[in-house]
Amino acid sequence: MNEITAFWGEWLRPSAGLPTVQWSLLLAVAAAAGHLVQRHLALPKVVGYSAVGAIAGLLGFPGAAWPLQGIGLFLLELGVSVVLFETGGRIALRWFRHNPMVLLQSLLEAALTYAAVYFTLLWLGVRPSVADALALISIASSPAVLSRVFGDMRAAGPVTERVIVLATLGALYALTLVAARAGMMHSEETNLLALLFPVAVVLGLSVVVGAGLALVLRTALRFMIPTSENTSILLITSIAAGTALASHFGGSAPLAALLAGLLLKQLNPRPWAWPRQLGTAASLLVMLSFVLVSVVAAQADWNPAVTGLVLALVAARGLAKIFGALLANPGSGTSWKQALMTGAAMSPMSSLALLLVAQFTAASPSLGPRIASIALPAILLVEVLGAIVATFVIQRAGEGTRPEPTAGTPASGVQRA
Repeated sequence: MNEITAFWGEWLRPSAGLPTVQWSLLLAVAAAAGHLVQRHLALPKVVGYSAVGAIAGLLGFPGAAWPLQGIGLFLLELGVSVVLFETGGRIALRWFRHNPMVLLQSLLEAALTYAAVYFTLLWLGVRPSVADALALISIASSPAVLSRVFGDMRAAGPVTERVIVLATLGALYALTLVAARAGMMHSEETNLLALLFPVAVVLGLSVVVGAGLALVLRTALRFMIPTSENTSILLITSIAAGTALASHFGGSAPLAALLAGLLLKQLNPRPWAWPRQLGTAASLLVMLSFVLVSVVAAQADWNPAVTGLVLALVAARGLAKIFGALLANPGSGTSWKQALMTGAAMSPMSSLALLLVAQFTAASPSLGPRIASIALPAILLVEVLGAIVATFVIQRAGEGTRPEPTAGTPASGVQRA
């Protein structure tokens, strides 16, 4: 692959650089693959995106070296931030006052996931610090995968809404805990105040940036039309600025975006039409993050020992999320069957988990490679399988539709999804 790239680079000298051409072509192929996978196999488009990225990574695609740095890392952060802002903006905090069992369900599901993954990996001989990091990463589901799958299926209903809420809260916990844990991986402090200080710093800085972003957008909404193109541009550029500032000052950019969405929902409780208006720009960012995750994860070192650990992690995590959703289900407003489906649908991991791995890798050059060697294959596996499981669950719940598989070209004048 490198020889082909070198030859190509000598033959073709584009003004924007060879990596730009490579990524443009890769995204074009991914877009076509996503369309074909949905149309002919009735699977979510993200499966096609991930497949193209994984094949490119296995072939040695040179445009995404691990650990991610520079513009690649920023684009991944921006894609996650846009998704978390959107999902945060769908949650009305007053809902938890009327139904506190949802909050308990979220906490229990996250705690069980951490414990199950941590003790499973310890039992398999993984050192405690690595198992702790992987358990924290496992708390996070993927709001990006779930949003894309639900959007493709036009899903709506109690299971859909519960999955989005639990995944968003899980992202909140994971981002806070991982940022704090990564900052003290080599600290020998045992004082409770010293342990809580990094958490307070990450949360505090993220709250400040998120509040600033929410106030800017709330002010803009006073004189701009929410569904206008300019409002959408203002939204994305403001999130991009907030992403850069939060990372620079030591906060968490995705966490700041999530908090901004939550706060803006409280200040402006009317239903938003923004996700529809974000349109192609946001879709391109999210698709780029799926392809980037797959390219990076496919380049991990796959071997029998790692494969066994990855399968154990995925199994422990999946069971823990289901049991967590079931244990706190009484009084939460959903049936046992719906709680079972909710836990199963929360299996996807993707760009958010990759960002968490990147934080550990940057914080510890010694432990980071070991954490990434297990986490990256697990992320690739669960990104694809999780999207398929979520599709099946929503279909079984009767809350979404998906296009029937077809073998030929649609008839003229017939518009397909």
